[in-house]
This record gives sequence, structure tokens and C-alpha cells, in this order.
Amino acid sequence: MTTQANTDVLDVLIVGAGISGVGAAYHLNDRCPDKKIAVFEALDGFGGTWKVHTYPGIRSDSDLYTFGYRDKPWTGPPIATAEEILTYMGEFIEENGLTPLIHYNHKITKAAWSSADKLYTVTYETPDGEQTVRTHFLWMCQGYYDLDKGYTPDWEGMDSFKGEIVHPQNWPDDIDLTGKKVVCIGSGATAATLVPNIADQCDHITLLQRSPTYFVPGRNVNELADELRRLEINEDWIHTIIRKKVLVDQHEFTARAKEEPEAVKAELLEGVQAFLGEDFDMSHFTPTYRPWSQRIAFVPDGDIFQGIAAGKASVVTDHIDRFVPEGIKLKSGDVLEADVIITATGFNLKFLGNIPFEIDGEAVDWNERLTWRGMMVEGVPNMTFVFGYFRASWTLRVDLLGDFMVRLLQHMDDLGAAEIRPELPAGQRGEPRVSWMDPEDFNPGYLTRGEHEMPKRIARSEWQHTQDYWHEKDALPEINLDSDVFVYEDEQGQPVTKRSADAA
Repeated sequence: MTTQANTDVLDVLIVGAGISGVGAAYHLNDRCPDKKIAVFEALDGFGGTWKVHTYPGIRSDSDLYTFGYRDKPWTGPPIATAEEILTYMGEFIEENGLTPLIHYNHKITKAAWSSADKLYTVTYETPDGEQTVRTHFLWMCQGYYDLDKGYTPDWEGMDSFKGEIVHPQNWPDDIDLTGKKVVCIGSGATAATLVPNIADQCDHITLLQRSPTYFVPGRNVNELADELRRLEINEDWIHTIIRKKVLVDQHEFTARAKEEPEAVKAELLEGVQAFLGEDFDMSHFTPTYRPWSQRIAFVPDGDIFQGIAAGKASVVTDHIDRFVPEGIKLKSGDVLEADVIITATGFNLKFLGNIPFEIDGEAVDWNERLTWRGMMVEGVPNMTFVFGYFRASWTLRVDLLGDFMVRLLQHMDDLGAAEIRPELPAGQRGEPRVSWMDPEDFNPGYLTRGEHEMPKRIARSEWQHTQDYWHEKDALPEINLDSDVFVYEDEQGQPVTKRSADAA
């Protein structure tokens, strides 16, 4: 049975209480205090990724000086554990009075826009049953992958394996690895985190990868930050200085990866070999692709490489032929024996959480529409979403879009507009529509698998997500909100512009 959860109408409903949703709530609550906002979270607590993933050693793969919020200094190590990140987020929520805004166990199942009412009717499930709420605006901050189930390929013979198969995203609390032979399938940040954190429990653990990944091993410290603290510099200043330095360093590294990929490749491999020794077969950590065509993970203190060098772990690079009762048979013909197989094979991409959207009764097919700057969708009214950066910290874009949203809502109030939607100008309607990301530039497996769910783009235009923080940090604050890209309407459905608002 459907009931009306609230007879009042929200100004903005934020979907998700992970790193994006909490940041979004902060910006609106702080700078739009007259707006009635709420945050709906499907889980029973905040944190998103950092709440869902509980596998041993779960940690960030980018530094917290840029992954942390712009307005809250990070004082811990650059690479942080999930527990440390959740503590930081909890402090941020408490310090900024966001607790009353966040509603847990509120899982949205449908969003339906009415042009006549200029409102979304949002259906959601709670422990007390299905309910609805109406809102003028939706800000989608629920992340970009399926939090319920990770991605595991359907290998032949999986049912024949006599042991246990575990995906890190659904890590069992009661798993016992003591004295067992473990194979961890994968080559990304999750595998690199798990292997060293369970190696001491296992009889032996083998990292099985189809192809290698680039890593950056190093000490989990920021020496400049520590020196500034020794000098008793204010933490706000330290946060600003280190944040800017890390961003500059990342920008220069990304540029070098494109301009001189062989030199960067050599540096990355040298960093890994320093832990493994000169005699180690470096083909296991030598990818075939250019650095930064896929995400590069930082490995604090080179822990996985230390484990391999010490003989606690080993690495095998081969393709899986099939699962067999005793383990995994490889294309080479070898069999890796295992009691437990961990599939650190990635996740399933979900655009806007796969929440069905309707506009005046018609379903929205995201793949048939364009994205505008990776934050709005062609023809979809009063909806923005957060999709962060692949080559920089996700939260950087949360703060930029927070600034944009505040400015947009204030501009709509000034115009007397009840609706905004981006529409492709007539002069661009013949431009080819291509996939969300250029596969020659960035091509991780989850994006390749989920491309059909994403909006399209027009290359070299504002109808795309550039993935370029250094461009967007200057471009987004300068967006002309009176551009012909935007269509504004008042409560009666009549067009409004700056000129008509000024005349009124």
C-alpha cells in the first residue's frame, strides 16, 4: 500500500548518504538555509562504499587530502582505512548539523516527473512499507555501481568447485582462512589490498590475474604535511597547501603519462621492483596499456610486494580455462589448488542506481540521451547527478557541483523558474552521439560492461564529462546560467528568461 510520507513538498531531495550525498547536503544546508532538503539513504547508515565494503584492509586508493572535503581538514595518513573515512564523515555530519536531514532505510524505487505540477513524485521503500514524497528537485548522489552485488564472471565449472567462492563486496563475517590455500582473482586495488591483509592467516595465497595493473608503492605519509605540523602551522592552512600540492602533482603525472608514457612506465615498474628484487619476473606487473588508461592505485608501504618477496604470497598471470573441484585450471594447463577462491573482479555499473525515471508517464532511457557536462541529462527536468573523476579524487567534483547547485537554485529563484532542463541547441543536433567515455582514453572493465546504461556524449563539446578537474575547476564556476542550453519554465509552464524576469 502506498502512503504519502509527507504532505509538505521538498525543495531538494538528495539521493544517497555516501561521500557525495553528505557533501551535497552540506553545501545546500550551509548556503541555502531557506530550502527544505532531505537525504534518502537505502542503507541503515551513512558511508556508501565505505559502509558496504568490509573485507580485510579496505582502504582508499587515492589520498585523503583531495578525497576529503574541501571544508574539513584531513589530519590522518594520506591513504586511509574505511574506518578512518567513516569516522571523518561522521564528524563532518555532526559538525555541520546534517543528522536530522538524513533518513536511513529509505530505498527509492521510482521517480516520476509531472510537467503540470512541476514536481517529482518519488516512491520509496522503508521498514514500514512503501511511501511517497514530492520534491521540486532531485540531486542524485547514490554512486555509480551496484552496492548489493559485485561483478563475478560466469566461469565454466564454478558449480564443481568443492571450496568456497567469495566476492570482496559481500565479505562474510564468519569466514575462516586459517591454514587454507587461497586464490584471489583480480589485479586492481581490491586484490592489492586483500592479499597482504589475509596472507598471514592463509597457508598460502596466490594472486591470479589475467593481465597486470600499474601500481604506485610508497610510504603512507605526507612529509610536507608532517613538517608543517611540526612547525605548528594551522591545520586549515596545511589542508589547503597539501591539497593544492597533491593536485598539481597528480596533474603533472597524468600529463606525463600521455606525453612520455614509456618513461612513466619505467618509473612505475622501478618502484615495484625495488620491493621485489632484481631477479623477480616483472612481466607480472607490466601492463600492455599506457599508464592511466585505467586507474592507478597507491600501495602504502608496498605491502603486497613485501608479501610476495617474503614468500607469503605469489602471483600468477594466466587466463582461466575452467573451475575444477580442487581449484582453477588455467589455459596453460596448470591447476591452482584452492580451498577458497576470492573473486576481486570488480563491480557492476549502475547509472543513477537503476532507479526508473518517468517524465509525464513516459520512461526515460538514459542511453538515448546526452549528458550535459556529466551532471545533467538532455531533456530531464530538475535533476542533477554526481559522477566524479577517474584520475582524481571523487570528492573534488562533489565540491564543484555543490557550488554549481547553490548558484543554480538561487538563479531559478531570481527568475521565478519552477523547472530547468538542458536541451541541445538546434545547431548541434546533427553532431554524432558517441559513448560516455572515449575507450582510447579510459577503458576499465566496469565501464565497458555498463556502457549501454550510460548517457551519450558529443565529443569536444560541453555535452560530455571531460574528466578533467583542472579544466572544470575554472569552467564550472563560469557557466552561463542564461545560456541557450537551459530551458526555464514557471509554475504555469511558460518560458522564463533573465530578460522576462527583469521586465517583471
